[in-house]
Formats: sequence, structure tokens, C-alpha cells
Amino acid sequence: MIIDDQYYDVIIIGTGAGGGTLARKLALTGKKILVLERGELIYRESSELVETEVFKKEQYHAPEPWYDNEGEPFYPQTHYAVGGNTKIWSGVLQRMRERDFEQVQHQGGLSPAWPLKYQDFEPYYTEAEKLYQVHGKVEDDPTEPPHSEAYPFAEVAHEPILQSIGETLSKQGLHPTHLPLGLGDQGRTDAEDTGVTPALESENVTLKTSAQVILLHTNSSGSEVKAVEAKIGEQTYLFLGDIVVLACGAVNSAALLLRSANEKHPKGIANRSDQVGRNLMKQLLSVVVQLTSPANSGSFPRTLGLNDFYWGDKDFPHPLGHVQNSGGIYQDVIFAEAPPIFSALSKLMPNFGLRQLATHSVGWWLKTEDLPHSNNRVYHLGNKLRVDYTPNNVEAHDRLVYRWLDVLKSVEQAQPNVFNRTTHPRSDMPIQVVAHQCGTCRFGEDPETSVLNLDCRTHDVHNLYVVDSSFFPSHASVSPGLTVIANALRVGDRLLEQLQ
Repeated sequence: MIIDDQYYDVIIIGTGAGGGTLARKLALTGKKILVLERGELIYRESSELVETEVFKKEQYHAPEPWYDNEGEPFYPQTHYAVGGNTKIWSGVLQRMRERDFEQVQHQGGLSPAWPLKYQDFEPYYTEAEKLYQVHGKVEDDPTEPPHSEAYPFAEVAHEPILQSIGETLSKQGLHPTHLPLGLGDQGRTDAEDTGVTPALESENVTLKTSAQVILLHTNSSGSEVKAVEAKIGEQTYLFLGDIVVLACGAVNSAALLLRSANEKHPKGIANRSDQVGRNLMKQLLSVVVQLTSPANSGSFPRTLGLNDFYWGDKDFPHPLGHVQNSGGIYQDVIFAEAPPIFSALSKLMPNFGLRQLATHSVGWWLKTEDLPHSNNRVYHLGNKLRVDYTPNNVEAHDRLVYRWLDVLKSVEQAQPNVFNRTTHPRSDMPIQVVAHQCGTCRFGEDPETSVLNLDCRTHDVHNLYVVDSSFFPSHASVSPGLTVIANALRVGDRLLEQLQ
């Protein structure tokens, strides 16, 4: 083992939405910052995906297997690279609704309240939107929470087919919205181009890639992390620092804490509450495809969303969820996990190849909040990483799908020259789609029921923080990315106070 001869003020593990953003926030302090990333630096922008890459599923899967409830292996759709999963995300950066921070009764159970509220995050949402250059329009979504400032850039125009659908939805009394998108000069903004690369302009920031962190080592009392052990190539290194921040994603951050168990932390570091790894959530995700007569490019962004059913529907008082167009199938990596869709489409259009199917269809993503459950969890069984996850709140999600199918049929009746079929293939995302994973290290005021305090520092280890989506006590039906970024900026302010 090689002990690095540098001593760092801050060690950040992971470079996704949380870690990459935090690195930039802290870069100008002049303090010595080490950023460790398991993957490598990819200079291509996140918007430069092409169809041949999207459908090579293994390209965007982890190289190691995880194991499901039945002990069966699967390769998760999670990306190890500088920027993490933001290198393959859609760029949709939504705020959680005000009510998402409160206790909400769902059909499938209770979504617990957050210990902090929307107003605590609002300034950081605004900061995040400026940093990630969000293009949007506040006024057209009645569920949008209050903004202290408008989006920094105007909304992105819809693809013509989506503009037509949006106009029809409006005529039917619904409220189609322009999705907020992070866009820079070269396409979608991500945690590499917006976070890590600018941070590296400061000489005090060091990035080490292909660095897989194996263990965290505490001092003899277990009160602080003294060293981070990582494998780079065939060699093992030990890095020493004052503050350690985990940003590996909800599954891998929890797995690292559990794997680092020692005499003072026999159940895993920071796991006195036995909550590390528990309450895993990843939303209920389905895709529905609508066939069109006119051709489209197959490579347009996600721009149209709808929240009319977010908090319920007529005669149904419980939340249903969020709807948005999938973007062009050629650029939507998650589509590669939906083979039933293409099997059904091939039967409907037997003479069409993938390109023709993609350019004569519009995909819709439907997202419903899943609820925290202690048995949905991450843990180790021998040397295997187990991800036990059983979906819940399923009926509410099904109701959202059926309600949206009714909407699509009404759109098609209004535009018979555009839509000439009424069959809508559906595919539910399997366990390997972990794009919206969260909840395994929830934050709270009570050390007996939470892992992190309100500053996202572990209750048990006073120099250890977590800034990925692990801290969520509940999920919402919008994507978690912007909330992760905003929280990293919030925690960054706490760390800046310490580093002065």
C-alpha cells in the first residue's frame, strides 16, 4: 500500500451532481482538495450520444454485477465517469414542489415530511439554476413552486410534433409546460463541464480518475475518518484528509459505509441507527409510445411536461405523478432498457427498422413517487452487493398510465392526420434502471432514525458528509437532479464556514 504524501483539507469521493458541484463550490477556497472518481474523464458532451451508442446497453452499465431480491445478478444502468450519471442524463432540472417537503398521504402509504422545507432550499435552487444554465418558463405550470428569480434563460422550443400536442392539450383544459433544461454552449450541462472541469482550473484541486474507493478508515475512537483507501490500477493507495465527503450515488455510498465496518462501527460506519442502506427509492418509471404518421428527427430533447395529475385526479384524491416526453429515442439512454417497447412496435410495424420506429413515434415517461420502506435496502451478502427492492405505490402509478392513455387517445382523435393508431405499447423499467436512486442515508434531527444531520454530516462521525441523493427522506415524482445540486451547494456553504 502506498500512503500519499499529500494531506488534504477535503476529500470528495464521486463526481456526479453532488460531488462535481461541491468540488466547484469549494475550489476557490485555496484549500487542498482531492477528488476521487472511479471512472475516467470523457471529453464528449453529455448531449453527443448517438443511436449506435445508446443501444449498446453495456456501454452505460456498471462493470460489476449487483444482486436482486432473489439473489440474481444484474448490471445496473449507472455510469462511472467524471460527471457520473449526469453524462447520460436528459438535462431536465426540476424543483420539487413545496408540498413534496411535507408529509403526504399516498394511496400506497405515507410519504414522510422533510426536516427542512422548500424555503430552505429555494435560494440554492436559484443558485443551481444559474450554475447549470437552466432554460425554462415558470408561468405555465400551476404546480411550480415560487421562485425568487426567473429562470436565467428562456424556455427551449418544442419539436413541431410536441408543439402540436401541447396546443391540443391546452384546448382540452390541461396545462402542458416547458420543462426546465440545463443547456450550455455545447449541449446539456453536466457535473463534469459545470463542476469538475472549472474546479480543476484552481491549482489546489487534484482529480484522480480510475480510483475505486475500497474502504474508509476511522481513528481509534471511531469519531472521525482518518484515511480513504482506494485502488488505482493494481496498486492500493491511502489518502489522508480533514473532511471526507461521499458522493458515490445512493447505492454505492451506502455500500461503502457498510463495507467499512470496524470495531467501533460493527454494523458499518455511521450506522448506529441501522438505517444505512435502508429506505432505497428509485421512482416508478414507465414509458408509453405513441405512433405518428409524420416523421421526426428521433433526436430532440425532452421539453414538454405535464403535472395536472401530480396531486391526483377527479374522483382520486391521492398523488399520481409527472408526465414528460422522452426526448428523441436515439438520445434517450434509458430507452435501451425497454425491449418490450420495440418488440411491440415491431409487431405493429413489421416492415420498419429501428430508425423508422424512432422517427415515427413519440415516447412519454411517466413517473410516480415510490415510498420509503426499510426492507428496500442495500447490503452485502458475502462479497455480493445486494439491492433488495420491491416496488410500492404501484396502483397509483398504473392509474397515471391509464389516465395518460386516455389523454393520448383524445389527442389522436383531435389530430387524425397525425396519429393513425390507437395502440400504445408500455414498458416498466426493470431494477437495473437506477437513474433516480435515493434515500439510503436519510437526513434528520434524530440520530436513532436517521444517518445524517441537517447539514448532511453523519451523526456518528464528525468529519464525514454525504452529498448525493442518499440524504432524501422521501422521493418526489420529479427528477431528483436539481435537488441534489442545490443540496450540494447548501452543504458547500456549511463547509466554507469550516474551512475559513
